[in-house]
Amino acid sequence: METTTIESLSKQIGQTATLRGWLQQKRGSKGLFFLVLRDGTGQVQCVVNQQNVDASSWENASVATQETSLVIKGDVQKDERQVGGVEVQVSSIDVIQIVGDYPITPKSHGVEFLMDRRHLWLRSRRPWAVMRIRNRIIMSIHNFFQERGFLQMDAPLLTKNAVEGTSTLFEIDYFGSSAYLTQSGQLHGEVMAMAFNKIYTFGPVFRAEKSKTRRHLTEFWMIEPEMAFYDLEMNMTLAEDFLVRIASDAVSDCEEELALLGRDLDGLYRVQAPFPRLTYSEAVELIRSEKTRLLVEERKQELRSQKSDLENERAQNKEIYGRSKEWKKRRIDAREIEINTRLDQIEEELRNLPKWWQSAAEFEWGKDFGGSDETLLTWHFDRPIIVHRYPEAVKAFYMKRDPEDDRLALGMDVLAPEGFGEIIGGGQRADDLTFLEEQVRRHNLPQEAFEWYFDLRRYGTVPHSGFGLGLERTVAWVCGLEHIRETIPFPRTLGRLTP
Repeated sequence: METTTIESLSKQIGQTATLRGWLQQKRGSKGLFFLVLRDGTGQVQCVVNQQNVDASSWENASVATQETSLVIKGDVQKDERQVGGVEVQVSSIDVIQIVGDYPITPKSHGVEFLMDRRHLWLRSRRPWAVMRIRNRIIMSIHNFFQERGFLQMDAPLLTKNAVEGTSTLFEIDYFGSSAYLTQSGQLHGEVMAMAFNKIYTFGPVFRAEKSKTRRHLTEFWMIEPEMAFYDLEMNMTLAEDFLVRIASDAVSDCEEELALLGRDLDGLYRVQAPFPRLTYSEAVELIRSEKTRLLVEERKQELRSQKSDLENERAQNKEIYGRSKEWKKRRIDAREIEINTRLDQIEEELRNLPKWWQSAAEFEWGKDFGGSDETLLTWHFDRPIIVHRYPEAVKAFYMKRDPEDDRLALGMDVLAPEGFGEIIGGGQRADDLTFLEEQVRRHNLPQEAFEWYFDLRRYGTVPHSGFGLGLERTVAWVCGLEHIRETIPFPRTLGRLTP
């Protein structure tokens, strides 16, 4: 029996289709059941009329519970009121398995409860939307580089080398000697660029930071292009074009998913070249400016207004709750959890704003920007920004120095708007052997572990550049998610190693 996917039903209006999937929701009245079926490609309402099905099918509809696996046959009809613009008038239902006591019910649950059951939560609508957007971003990334003649290559996950310092490495025993889970594929990417000119790696990396912030995972995916004969300016332009392509593909191909997440698309539509470019020194002046203080005050007023609106909505819901029908009460209960979560977020930000401004006002040249500093910087602009030429002390040992100011490294970061912070970091690589050897000694790194890396400067050195994009941070930005843990199927954070 040929099976039809839900996402293709709009092309089969007026035809009979057979669907295989799981029951997401069910409601009914006398002689009718409305079953919402999901199959991984989408969801559709299936209408079961007792007069139009046999006794066995009616019984199956009656006993089916949430996540019961079903085979449903019926006629596809156009209905613009429904998700996908269609519904199915059922002619038969077969049950594969009846499910009892499914732990994730239609009511809202706390995030930790859901994360503990991530293996089941992935079946729900919100993760469904996020994972589909993640998939589209991945395909956009590959298409972008492949169309520009880049070769995808793979860097090793096990390495003897620290790329950005040893404090964030996971050390393992490798047949009696020390090895590390890689922080980045960049050093090996440089090797491959010297052989193939333009390459990109796409794989998991690991950071042993003991951080619980919403921007950190211990295992995540990085996309790292490396290009021979590229300087910093060329590198920044490539990063800019890259993000424009990702945002464009997401809004054009993931309209349903972004709408389900409640994502305001205006910010994504504004991701157009050119991005504002600031030197680090210009960014320091801006973050300490009166303009930033005024933006902080405006944000306070905006949050207080949001708080008032939410409190009024909560009071109105409480007033009508007692005389509402059961389905309405469930909706109010779910909304109450959303309101409380948002109010907690508002209160936290209101507490943090004075600290953010104090940190910005007292920011000293030479320090690296923290998360709040990045947020305040991006408030001045309506699209991602590029900050370049950082103090060499806050950048990796392999960064080339600015020939016009030896205090500066030819590095750059791309900061996403709306408080999502750094999503790209990179720069021009040092191409001088003597300089690199000095840097390795200065950072107390084992010189013998880098001899192969030094060979790139001994044999045919050229100017070259590259950057790394964190996939999960990018997905969080595109989806408008508060926490990065929702952007990967099975997040690994400090204290979370299951499921």
